[in-house]
Amino acid sequence: MELAIFIIYLVFVLAIGVFFFLRSKNAGEKEYFLGGRKMGAWVSALSAGASDMSAWVLMGLPASIYAYGMGRTWIAIGLAIGYALSWIIEAPRLRRFSIVADDSITIPQYLTNRFKSSSQFMRIVCAVIFLVAYTVYAASSIKACGTLFNTVLGINPNTAMYIAAGIIVAYTFLGGFSAVCWTDFFQGLLMLAALLAAPIFALFLMKGGQAASAVSALPAGYWKLFTNWKDVASGLGWGLGYFGMPHIIIRFMSVRSAHDIRKSARIGITWTWIILIFSVASGCIGHIFLGDIADSSVVFITLVRKIFPGVISGILLSAILAAAMSTADSQLLASASAFASDIYKPVIRKNKSSDKEMLWAGRYVVLIIAVVAMIIAVNPKSGTIMDLVENAWGVFGAAFGPAIMLSLFWKRFTFKGATAGIIAGAAVDILWIIFLKSTGLYEIIPGAVAGLIVAVVVTLLDKKPSKEVEELFDTAVEFKD
Repeated sequence: MELAIFIIYLVFVLAIGVFFFLRSKNAGEKEYFLGGRKMGAWVSALSAGASDMSAWVLMGLPASIYAYGMGRTWIAIGLAIGYALSWIIEAPRLRRFSIVADDSITIPQYLTNRFKSSSQFMRIVCAVIFLVAYTVYAASSIKACGTLFNTVLGINPNTAMYIAAGIIVAYTFLGGFSAVCWTDFFQGLLMLAALLAAPIFALFLMKGGQAASAVSALPAGYWKLFTNWKDVASGLGWGLGYFGMPHIIIRFMSVRSAHDIRKSARIGITWTWIILIFSVASGCIGHIFLGDIADSSVVFITLVRKIFPGVISGILLSAILAAAMSTADSQLLASASAFASDIYKPVIRKNKSSDKEMLWAGRYVVLIIAVVAMIIAVNPKSGTIMDLVENAWGVFGAAFGPAIMLSLFWKRFTFKGATAGIIAGAAVDILWIIFLKSTGLYEIIPGAVAGLIVAVVVTLLDKKPSKEVEELFDTAVEFKD
C-alpha cells in the first residue's frame, strides 16, 4: 500500500512538469527560470519554504534532537529567526532592486547589473560556487530518497536514488520554475500535514500508556537547552544562510507585486515556524514513544509506520519524498539558470544565443548536475544527510549573504567590494571545513564575518560608484508597483 501511494505521488509531480511544458513550449528564459514574475502569495510562500526545508527537516533535525537532546534546538531557533528576517527585511528590496537592475532573473545577474558592470567575472565566480555547492546539496536530497525507500520498502538504496533523481530531473527539465513552484506548493502542504500528525498522534497514544520508555529514562541532560556557547552560536548561525540562499531568495524576485510580498511573508513565516516546532517535537516525542532505535535518522519514518495504517503512512511518508524533491528541483533549476544566464549566454555565446538555445543549455546542466549529485549520494563516504546540507548551506550563506544585503542597503557599495566579499566568504568557509572543523564552531559564522569585512574594506578602498549606479540605487528604493 505504501508503494502504491509513493507511485501515485511520483506520477502526480511528474504530471505537473508535463503540464507546464505543454503550456509554455514557446516561453523565454524569464518564464522558464523565474515564472515570468507571476507567482502569487501562497505559491511563492510555500514554494520558498518547501525548497528550504529539505528532507533534513523530516530526517536530519528529528534525528539530531532524538540522539543529542534539546541542545540541538538552537538550529531550529536560528532558522526561524533568519527566515523571518529574510522575508521582512530582504524580500521587498530584492524584488524591487532586481526589477530596476535590468529585470535580473538570477542572483549573479542581479549583482552584476546592480553595479552596471560590463565585467563577467562576478557572474563566473557566482556560477562556479552555485554549481559546486548545489551539487553537494542535491546529493543530500537524493540520499534521503534512498534511505526512505530502503527503510520502508526494502529497495536497494542506490536503486531508489536513481529512481528519485530521474523523477526530479524530469519535471524540472520539462516545466522549469513554474513546475518547480507548483510542485513545491503541494509538497509544502504535505510536509506540514505529516509533521503535525506524527507527534500529535504519538502524544495521544502515550497518554494511553503506549510509550516505549518513560521520560525519566532519557539520557542525562536531554532536556538541557543551554549546553555550551559553540552549540548556541552555531545553531543561531544557521539563520545567516537565508540571506544568501539563491534557491530561496529567487522566490522573492518572482512574486508578482509588493502586496503579495507582504502576504507571502506572513504565510511563509507561519508555515516555517510550525514546521520547525513540530520537527523538534518529532525528535523528542519520538525518543519517548519509540525508546532506543538503532538508526536515529529514521526516527520520523519509524514513528509514522508504528502509529498509522498503510494508506495513511504512505501519504505521510510521501512528505519525505516531497521534502527531498522540493529542495533538489530548486537547486537544479538555480544551477541551470546560473550557468545558462551567467556563463553560457554572455561568455560562451557572447549574447548571440536565442531563448530556445538558452532553455536547452539550462536543461542540459540540470542533467549534468543530477548525474554528479548521484555519484556523491551513492558514495558511502560522502557523509550523512545533515552533513551534506550543513556544508552547502554554509558556503552559500557565507559567500552571498553579506554581498546581497550590502547591495540592498548601502549606496556606497561597489562591484569590487561585492566580488571580493563573495570570494572571501566562500574561501574562509571552505578552509574552515577542511582545517578547523574540529573547533565545533559552524563554518558559516567565520565565513560570513570574513565576507562582510572584506566587502566593506575593499569598497572603502575603492572609488565611489558612478552617478548612474547611485541613481539606480535611489530608483530601486523609491520603486512602487
